[in-house]
Amino acid sequence: MLTETLATIFQRDLTKLYSEIEQYKSEDKLWVTERSIANSAGNLCLHLVGNLKTYIGAELGGYAYTRTRDLEFSLKDVPKAELLAMVAETRTIVDETLRKLPATTLQDEYSMLVFAEKTSTEFFLVHLAAHLSYHLGQINYHRRLLDVQE
Repeated sequence: MLTETLATIFQRDLTKLYSEIEQYKSEDKLWVTERSIANSAGNLCLHLVGNLKTYIGAELGGYAYTRTRDLEFSLKDVPKAELLAMVAETRTIVDETLRKLPATTLQDEYSMLVFAEKTSTEFFLVHLAAHLSYHLGQINYHRRLLDVQE
């Protein structure tokens, strides 16, 4: 049951991420940082895609993916259409993986050591959902603050 709930939450929030990126009126604004805003919406989007494709897609679903985390924060000016395609692909990968994941796997130790201590797969998936939600809020705020009509 929790896997179905998590699949629904990830689907909802990745759909919202797609919508947030799509709503930018100016592609240039996707890459703006100002004052205390350290990460652009484009870089946060790349980070979320890399994060989910690594920890859910590759690790739990067996999808081929090699993460280059540094590029998630250093790449600039990736076209909006490419970002949207990445989000759509990630949404499919996450959904397929979670819907096939046996419920018993949730109690297993997550296969990668990500934090200082080992965690269950259940704990880590809930963490990933919260992480997505956190950055999704940042992107929404960034868009509303910086992507104003000029």
